[in-house]
Amino acid sequence: MGGEKSTEMEVDDPQQQSSYNQKGARTGDPIVNETPEVVDGLWLAETIKDNRKISSVQPDEQETQSELPTELLELILSQLTLRDNIRASAVCKRWLAVAISVRMANKPPWLMFFPKFGDLYEFYDPSHRKTYWLELPELHGSRICYANDGWLLLYKPRTQSVFFFCPYTRESIDLPSLELTYQIVAFSASPKSPSCILFTVKHVSPTVVAVSTCRPDSTEWTTVNYQNRLPFVSSIWNKLVFCKGLFYCLSLTGWLGVYDPEKSTWAVHSVPPPKCPENFFVKNWWKGKFMAEHNGDIFVIYTCSAVNPVIYKLNQTNKVWVEMETLGGMTLFANFLSSHARTDLLGTMRNNVYFSKVRFYGKRCVSYSLDNGRYYPRKQCYDWGEQDPFESVWIEPPEDCSIFL
Repeated sequence: MGGEKSTEMEVDDPQQQSSYNQKGARTGDPIVNETPEVVDGLWLAETIKDNRKISSVQPDEQETQSELPTELLELILSQLTLRDNIRASAVCKRWLAVAISVRMANKPPWLMFFPKFGDLYEFYDPSHRKTYWLELPELHGSRICYANDGWLLLYKPRTQSVFFFCPYTRESIDLPSLELTYQIVAFSASPKSPSCILFTVKHVSPTVVAVSTCRPDSTEWTTVNYQNRLPFVSSIWNKLVFCKGLFYCLSLTGWLGVYDPEKSTWAVHSVPPPKCPENFFVKNWWKGKFMAEHNGDIFVIYTCSAVNPVIYKLNQTNKVWVEMETLGGMTLFANFLSSHARTDLLGTMRNNVYFSKVRFYGKRCVSYSLDNGRYYPRKQCYDWGEQDPFESVWIEPPEDCSIFL
């Protein structure tokens, strides 16, 4: 995982600036943010008059004998997003204390790198720009297929064995063997969940696809052929996400196939493919596409080394891809095999796309800021053809870092 030295010092580093704006808060820890001043349960309302700041004290008439019990208030505020939690903390002094006690920032996923030789695996934390290592001889000879809920799905080409593996607990779950040639595989949830199901699709002909599914307790894969109303060609460059009970598969040419595991139905939606950026169809163009889901929404990222990336969200009502100018504070983590989305991240990680590429000898993760309309770091080549699609994957961060070497 190497990188080029920069000939220009980065002085406009958004993550570095954010470290001075968070009041020492750490990811995953309670955060204290600025709120309107409260004195002895009274609001301190501020008004501006004649260019002078005037403070007026208003009694907090909401504090009565019928106020919410603390336990119920904690339950309510703990369900809020980080932004809404901060807003709620401005109600009164008591709400401020309770909101802070349940306020937690989300953690970004980590980037796991698969070595070409040996058993030493690298884990990169993009929020703190730190690298950790684990020896995992159990993964020798395997290829990463997908990652979700802190679990890896891996494949050993020599034996055609498929298995789940958690790198933090070293727990492994074997699955029925399956020959994987040019298709990719995804799974819906942790293999410990009763709702977990695996899915893969490959084309038999331009108008016929074979869908294979399996559950962790299955003894074999179930394969069914489906007729396509529209052409659909599968490849390792297809993108898969599981969203609201359905598997969505974006083909190499941008057509969207949808599989319903409950009804065992497959259909290619008549949604026109997303509009590609200018100069998109250049060398290795198929490697510059990524897809993620969040709260029922599906996002596609198109990148090209010559222009800024373009992000689309699927409007499922009108069956069209809509270009996004902002992510509304969300952060996307793009990867060839499985991409992820996060909300409630600290500082300037919000409204960014983080790619599975690290520069400056492991010190910088390549990202694109929608707020600033530029990549970080500057003056880098973003040709995804340089990268092996099976060399890395985003994975949930560990609960305990003491497991690392």
